[in-house]
Amino acid sequence: MASVCCFTSSLVPLHRPIHQFSSFLTIPNNKNTSATASAIVPSTSMKNSKTVWIWTTTQHVMTSALERGWNTFLFSSPHQNLAHHWSCTAVAVIFPLFVGEGEILDGQGKRVASVIDVSTPEELERLRPEDEQSENIVVNLLDWQVIPAENIIAAFHNSQKRVFAISNSTSEAKIFLEALEHGLDGIVLKVEDVEHVLELKEYFDKRAEESNLLSLTKATVTRIQVAGMGDRVCVDLCSLMKPGEGLMVGSFARGLFLVHSECLESNYIASRPFRVNAGPVHAYVAVPGGRTCYLSELKSGKEVIVVDQQGRQRVAIVGRVKIETRPLILVEAKRDSDSQTVSILLQNAETVALICPPQGEALSKTAVPVTSLKVGDEILLRVQGGARHTGIEIQEFIVEI
Repeated sequence: MASVCCFTSSLVPLHRPIHQFSSFLTIPNNKNTSATASAIVPSTSMKNSKTVWIWTTTQHVMTSALERGWNTFLFSSPHQNLAHHWSCTAVAVIFPLFVGEGEILDGQGKRVASVIDVSTPEELERLRPEDEQSENIVVNLLDWQVIPAENIIAAFHNSQKRVFAISNSTSEAKIFLEALEHGLDGIVLKVEDVEHVLELKEYFDKRAEESNLLSLTKATVTRIQVAGMGDRVCVDLCSLMKPGEGLMVGSFARGLFLVHSECLESNYIASRPFRVNAGPVHAYVAVPGGRTCYLSELKSGKEVIVVDQQGRQRVAIVGRVKIETRPLILVEAKRDSDSQTVSILLQNAETVALICPPQGEALSKTAVPVTSLKVGDEILLRVQGGARHTGIEIQEFIVEI
């Protein structure tokens, strides 16, 4: 686009107060987009990515968005002068779009998106996306209480159009991006508070983190010892885990063990695929953002990282935490290439197990119960920096034994 005012299109609710926000992030999907749309919307690629159009009149919000790589902005008629002003003063090139009556235009007056107001379930049912000439459709949902996000997703299922929804907060945006597992192609975030920019960026960072494999290494068990009684933590998640999945836990942040979930059948207790018997209250557990926290700090609503044998990771929500006094066993391990010993304390029970390295294509040996663990057995370990401040890795000298 020749115009300095290039911007990612964003839909503006025409019958609600206008909250404008500037920002854009794109995650590629399987739908084809026209050359025009591609030229208008700069994007950053991520697996299962979505497009975010943001509308604001606050320069601080705009600047914060640009600093995070979002550079497409929407402007309504009363604020079109901001497009020129921001183009001259912004820290990076911005790409503006302009909101008209039921449409969004680029700097050359070409329509790049249609805006559709929906206020009742009946209006949604009558909607025919393929009748719209624009390849981008922005749905302005006027009543969240009447039309759930799932209805919007279902209405546009299998449509060849790229469909967006107006969101007034990060929490609304998440619903549209995740509803019915796939979500819409993107959202239009309309805010004036910079915190929404930070929250949305954090959300996408977590999505990107999930697409990256976590580096796991083999370690050899060097010592096993009954340790007495202690307060151990069972972490019950809001998600089910499969064989080979669990939580990263350890006595030292520098070395976290992959503790298996209770998803396997046992002669002693029914399968509980939502639970990890993770260890005592002092232990570290991996959480999103490369951080750790103490098991004692977990509670309902907190997030943890679920990891499998291959290092694939995903975020899961904690539903409940149970702390009870139980007999413990100490397990120490060491990598072949490292003289440092790392350890974990776990409940001394048949249902508690450590995940083993995958054996080629055959993953038959998923985990070893701590009651069957022997010196010389191989388990999986996550090696990382040991110095931590409030769960964040820092560079400083530290000795933990």
